[in-house]
Amino acid sequence: MRTPMLADLDPDQRPRERMLRLGADALSDVELVALLLGSGRRGASALDAARDLLVAHGGLAGLAHADPPALLRSPGVGPAKATRVVAALALARRFGTSTDRRATVRTPADVARLAAPLLAGPADGRVVAVAGDRAARLLGAVVVPGAVAHDEPFAVREVLAETLRRGGVTLALAHRHDPEDPDPHPADGRSAAALAEAAAHCGVRVLDSLVLRGDAWTSAAATPALGAG
Repeated sequence: MRTPMLADLDPDQRPRERMLRLGADALSDVELVALLLGSGRRGASALDAARDLLVAHGGLAGLAHADPPALLRSPGVGPAKATRVVAALALARRFGTSTDRRATVRTPADVARLAAPLLAGPADGRVVAVAGDRAARLLGAVVVPGAVAHDEPFAVREVLAETLRRGGVTLALAHRHDPEDPDPHPADGRSAAALAEAAAHCGVRVLDSLVLRGDAWTSAAATPALGAG
C-alpha cells in the first residue's frame, strides 16, 4: 500500500518538518532517505521511493555500499538523487572509521548527561526517551511528543513509537520533577511499570526511568538495569 503524497500529509508529519521540530534522530531510515531524494516519482511519494530503494538494496547497509550506476537503475532516481544519496552515505562511512565514536548508554550518569539539556527550563512534564542498540550505543535522545510525565494512563505508545522509529532495543526515560511534586511521585512507579510491560512485548528492554529534582537524579524503575554511575 502506497503512502499519501507528502503534500497530502499533515504538515507536522512530513519528514522535513519532523526533522526541524524533533531533530534528525527522530526520523526513520525511510524518512531520512526520502529527504535525500527530495521528491518521488509519478504516482509515488518520496517516502515510497525511499522505501523501495531500501528494499531493493537490502536495507540501509546495502544502500550504503551502492554506487551511482546501481541507484540510477531504480525508477525515479536520476543523477542528482543518486549522487546525493551516495555522498551522504559516504560521509557516514568516513565518520564511522574516524576516531569519533558514538556515545554509549551504560550507566544512569550516561542517561542523565544525554537527557539534562533536553530537560532544561521549567518542569513542564516533558519526557525524554534515550534509545540504544544491543551494544549500548546511543541511537537518539528526544523529547517525546505527546508524553507528559504524570499523565495517567502514561503515553506508553508514544514513547515506544519514538524508540522503535530509531530501531532501538533498549530504552531509558528521564523527566524533571517540580519542587512542589511529592517525592517520590506516586505516578512514577506506575508509569515505569506500564512501560516496561508494554516494551517487553515489542522486544525493547527498559533500562531505567530517571527523575531530576533540582540537581539530583533518582530512579523510578522498580529494578533498574543500568549499573551505578
